[in-house]
Amino acid sequence: MSTVPEARSTAPEARNVVLVHGGFVDGSGWKGVYDLLRADGYNVGVVQNPTLSLEGDVAATRRILDAQDGPTVLVGHSYGGAVISEAGNHEKVTALVYVAAFVPDKDESVSTLIADPPPGAPVPPILAPVGGFLFLDREKFAASFAGDLPSDEARFLADSQVPWGVDALGGTVTQPAWRAKPSFYLVAADDRMIPPPAQRAMAERAGATVAETGGSHAVYVSKPGEVVAIVKKAASAVFSGDTE
Repeated sequence: MSTVPEARSTAPEARNVVLVHGGFVDGSGWKGVYDLLRADGYNVGVVQNPTLSLEGDVAATRRILDAQDGPTVLVGHSYGGAVISEAGNHEKVTALVYVAAFVPDKDESVSTLIADPPPGAPVPPILAPVGGFLFLDREKFAASFAGDLPSDEARFLADSQVPWGVDALGGTVTQPAWRAKPSFYLVAADDRMIPPPAQRAMAERAGATVAETGGSHAVYVSKPGEVVAIVKKAASAVFSGDTE
């Protein structure tokens, strides 16, 4: 269980949100979440991770955080959870939101978290690396990653995959921000990429406030309203740290 500083009732609600995508995809999948947050008056930044290395993706996220004008909620999907676990130490970040995401502890990586899957868990159709990069099998992409999206949308995601660098999977977190800041977790109950029991276990270990919804790994695309609801909860969980 994490130790979280007490919230202070006089602190302003965070009005900035930064969204961090995971592997195989880019930031455009956040469009539905972005639109809803903007409509509610939030300032929203979307990180475009190179997904070559964890270090590089943390740096890309920090550049977007540097541009925020105050308290910020940092949101990560899938591998993006590893990114926000490190980048979330930025002084402007007041809360972390994990969306069907990995939540590494100190010295852990995505590679270590997936090394011992639960018995009977679905195996993501990740192809053998080529030149240090990974792809999902296009023909199995929809069933594993995007089972609740329209077939044409799932096909587009499969055909527009971003190469995921093996070095990004192996990058280790050095200072998990969830140990010092409030965290929230949205479990996708129908996920076939990160088993829901693993999601629940990581959320519990982090002491996260948990919500759960039926949804595939692409829940951030298929159920933007559910994502926005937990982001709004996180926005009011301003911790007693300096965000200036």
